[in-house]
Amino acid sequence: MMEHLSPEAKFDLITRNLQEVLGEEKVKQILQERELKVYWGTATTGKPHVAYFVPMSKIADFLRAGCEVTILFADLHAYLDNMKAPWELLELRVKYYEQVIKAMLESIGVPLEKLRFVKGTDFQLSREYTLDVYRLSSMVTEHDAKKAGAEVVKQVEHPLLSGLLYPGLQALDEEHLKVDAQFGGVDQRKIFTLAEKYLPSLGYAKRAHLMNPMVPGLTGTKMSSSEEESKIDLLDSKEDVKKKLKKAFCEPGNIQNNGVLSFVKHVLFPLRGEFRIKRDPKWGGEKVYSGFEEVEQDFAGETIHPGDLKASVEVALNELLDPIRKKFESPELRKLTNSAYPNSSKTTAGGKGAKAGGEGGGDDGELVPSRLDIRVGKIISVEKHPDADSLYLEKIDVGEPEPRVVVSGLVAYVSQEELQDRMVLLLCNLKPQKMRGIESQAMLLCASVDGEPRRVEPLDPPEGSSPGERVFVEGYESQKPDDRLNPKKKVWEKLQVDLKVSDEFVAQWKDKKLMTKLGQIRCKTLRGGSIS
Repeated sequence: MMEHLSPEAKFDLITRNLQEVLGEEKVKQILQERELKVYWGTATTGKPHVAYFVPMSKIADFLRAGCEVTILFADLHAYLDNMKAPWELLELRVKYYEQVIKAMLESIGVPLEKLRFVKGTDFQLSREYTLDVYRLSSMVTEHDAKKAGAEVVKQVEHPLLSGLLYPGLQALDEEHLKVDAQFGGVDQRKIFTLAEKYLPSLGYAKRAHLMNPMVPGLTGTKMSSSEEESKIDLLDSKEDVKKKLKKAFCEPGNIQNNGVLSFVKHVLFPLRGEFRIKRDPKWGGEKVYSGFEEVEQDFAGETIHPGDLKASVEVALNELLDPIRKKFESPELRKLTNSAYPNSSKTTAGGKGAKAGGEGGGDDGELVPSRLDIRVGKIISVEKHPDADSLYLEKIDVGEPEPRVVVSGLVAYVSQEELQDRMVLLLCNLKPQKMRGIESQAMLLCASVDGEPRRVEPLDPPEGSSPGERVFVEGYESQKPDDRLNPKKKVWEKLQVDLKVSDEFVAQWKDKKLMTKLGQIRCKTLRGGSIS
């Protein structure tokens, strides 16, 4: 790839935007003779987020420079790092990482056939590797091992031996993957210097090390998979991207610890060679920048407003994320995502399940739509409320021995004849509310948007649906709902604000469709309506 580049041009491409290079002369010498062999490893712990585009853009640089690149899915490291990945989930997370990393690379135009993908346990359990672990452990002191992992391995008061092994194994990977250089973040510098110190003691060559700067997260600190507010997930909806960017730290004129600005520098410019600011003509109109220095200068001088910067990054970021979102719409990848990162239980490496009151118990579970027990129901009888002509009293079959009772205000919108035998949706784990003396379950209804004449209608399950069939949000089909939603926790109220009907009349939660096993939940006439 790019065979016409000189060794000097290749070196410049390999090292651009890096914070530090250890072994520059070694890299230059190799480039005079042949292509450089580089590896980048990622521990398969939390879900990759948009900061992963930073190493992906450098991998694109390496390939343009003709490098032979290996990507290591470090599953064993994920377990050794204070058991961030439970043993039983390792294989699933490796599969998830492989799919999502490949989707990222495809979204930025990197040809996958130029890459080698390796799983850690495919070679780290071999006899030769294991013997090297023992040999290395006879040389490395506890002090050096702890110091090397200080910025990478989770630090606890009483560290496990596994965390002390982590840096040594990363050093050995350089030899067993037969590479010339390892690429990583500058937070791994101490692991890299441990490798440079100890690999020659085992009779192995010292490798070069290529270090990216640490890109600030949205809060101005390191972007982390474990800190929800600091990151944008690769599968976040466009609405979530907008919300998180809106909250991002981006002080006017401040170019320090600015995650939005750093994303422009380390991702958008290397990939596109330009950055387009979109803004109202009265504030200067659209402008295309060909170099980051000018963007930084204009932001520092407050020529670029933080709101315009965020809005422009939002457009560019969604263009990168759209192919990834599309790929993960497939049932197989949705299932893989849910299996690798189950929301239904707080599984730990020790094998313990969810705490009492977690998802399925109701009090401490994550705020996810799978907690709602929404079922298809059939209205088997409908009559006027005995004490209120403006209300219907409906009995609804949801596949249980006794029908559920619903009191609704549909009198003004739908006739009794239209409701009789109609299939509807019921929220079955919300505490019944008294309506004119009768306890009522909640039927999911769609209402017209503000500014239009008030209209309300029930949501429609797919044709052929049966009473009792479960309704789920795509991507959350494998989790169990709470037995009963705790009213003090306002779970329904918090989830309900993101329920709506799309412009295509499809019921959604945060851009993800409401479905049964037969297909989508729809609303007949109320485009863009709210669901409650």
